[in-house]
Amino acid sequence: MTAQGVEALLVGAGPGDPNLLTLAGAAALSRADVVVYDYLANPALLAHAPQDAERVYVGKKGFSEHVTQRQINELLVQRARDLAARGGGVLVRLKGGDPFVFGRGGEEALALAEAGFPCPIVPGVTSGVAAPAFAGIPVTHRGLASSVTFVTGSEDPTKAETAVDWSGIAHGADTLCFYMGVRNLPVIARRLMEAGRSTDTPVSLVRWGTTPMQEVLAGTLATIAERAAAVGFKAPAIIVVGAVAALRERLAWYEPGPLAGTTVAVTRTRAQASGLTERLRALGASVIELPVISIAAPSSFSGVDSCIERLAGYRFVVFTSANGVKAFFERLVLAGLDARALACARIAAIGPATAAELAERGIVADLVPGEFRAEAVADLLIEAGLTDGDWVLVPRALEARDVLPRMLRACGARVDVVPVYRTVPPSRASAEPALASLIAGEADAVTFTSSSTVRNFVGLVRDVAPNPVEVLERLDFYSIGPITTTTARDESLRIAAQAEAYTIDGLVEAIVKHRASCVNET
Repeated sequence: MTAQGVEALLVGAGPGDPNLLTLAGAAALSRADVVVYDYLANPALLAHAPQDAERVYVGKKGFSEHVTQRQINELLVQRARDLAARGGGVLVRLKGGDPFVFGRGGEEALALAEAGFPCPIVPGVTSGVAAPAFAGIPVTHRGLASSVTFVTGSEDPTKAETAVDWSGIAHGADTLCFYMGVRNLPVIARRLMEAGRSTDTPVSLVRWGTTPMQEVLAGTLATIAERAAAVGFKAPAIIVVGAVAALRERLAWYEPGPLAGTTVAVTRTRAQASGLTERLRALGASVIELPVISIAAPSSFSGVDSCIERLAGYRFVVFTSANGVKAFFERLVLAGLDARALACARIAAIGPATAAELAERGIVADLVPGEFRAEAVADLLIEAGLTDGDWVLVPRALEARDVLPRMLRACGARVDVVPVYRTVPPSRASAEPALASLIAGEADAVTFTSSSTVRNFVGLVRDVAPNPVEVLERLDFYSIGPITTTTARDESLRIAAQAEAYTIDGLVEAIVKHRASCVNET
């Protein structure tokens, strides 16, 4: 039973890799009305939340100060009360790692409970185990380590007295995992050696563990602080002390991939972003999902419904996008029909993604051009025997170019072009977290898969960024094809690379080749 109609949950976001979120965590996010998240929670996890859920960031922004813990506690209570005043809802506090392992989750849960909102906990994978694992370091290992201790490394070194039992820690466990300790690394190493831990004890630092930005630095208690200072090793990182750290030489397995160190903003619709996002992450990129378009119904379906009533009269039906296939078949089903209603016509698809969408509905496209654009579709229909007087149906987006119907009509065809969907900008609230990251300089590149993604992206940046020209000039832009490229250039954007094959795979390949060439030049 929820209190005052409000369900408040503390959810562990895991160590950074979005695939390490638990199923329970994903389920909680999927029901959220409000999500409060911080610096160590991967923003990609917000995609699990409903599009209209409020997203509240309580981590650092640029060089500003962190939101204090007291302020976070107050914010959580206030958001819970706001939900109660509206009749109830789900509040999710998304915290990096596990909420109860050096996450101050206990304080937040107590604040909510004392305000009358009991708070269930959804544990997360803690970085003290996951980061070493991705570095090839088991925190326990038969014959080397039968015990492990998690220790906070952020204790103020200037305090007159320490709350840490350094003697007990130094000898009380085989493996020591220090959280948030990079700044105090010299003190940690010195205290352990003073307490009797051997100076040649292996030590590894794992920064941004489990993510494509992962870095590992190895040494011993005697050398690690000097080595970290020499290379400017920074937080966030886990410090692993113990014999198991030396196993990395034999167990290291995680290779970030050719796009490691690159952060790419994907501008496709939220529903379509996953395919491109997965490909980029598999190659080591960090991904910011910034959907700049949403799919909406046209103002009226009367045009397509009328055409469906007389489907038998069309010789060709041409689909120019996967979204067009989905929307058309929704109307077909509502009319009490299925794929058999298209048996009278030859079916054309602009490219493989559109053809794959048709195949899911039991239709093998008769015509798919080698070059995936409207002009090539028209040429293919003409080669397939389009003659004067033939009827052609083109269900498509409201905003599409008129090249295809114009070319077909020039051949004498009678063409019905009917809008089955339209592309619109998303709600500002759903785009703001990702847009803020991009404006703050956390992205290197942006992908465009259509002209509408270009126009809407530029519009958002110009509306929100204090200096939009600076933001647009520092990014590399990647285009799926020539039409999209032309639109980008019309908006004064510099296209770093264009896909040779006008597909998602082609776009990814173009990014990999371009980034590799940049590395080779340097």
